[in-house]
Amino acid sequence: MEIDVISEDENPMLHRTDVRFEVTHEEASPSRLSVRDSLAATLNKDADEVVVHALDTKYGMRTTVGYAKVYESSAVATEVEQEYMLDRNKIEDDEEAEA
Repeated sequence: MEIDVISEDENPMLHRTDVRFEVTHEEASPSRLSVRDSLAATLNKDADEVVVHALDTKYGMRTTVGYAKVYESSAVATEVEQEYMLDRNKIEDDEEAEA
């Protein structure tokens, strides 16, 4: 799986960068978590700081276009993101991890 970053837009108010990217894959469409981990490695960030919002694979194609939000820290991500997005990306809230 190869990831190419198409664009990065800074959002200083929310302490994040909005990233649009393209994934080239050999097999079936990749999972959200595998894309998140690969994108985090590409951007030199921790996986808990990356929230993948959308993945779109066209029928019969070996490329997937996606949109993700890359936060400065996982604490900012859990504060700003909606709960269902944190669940989809397997990011735990610090309060839940302590309980």
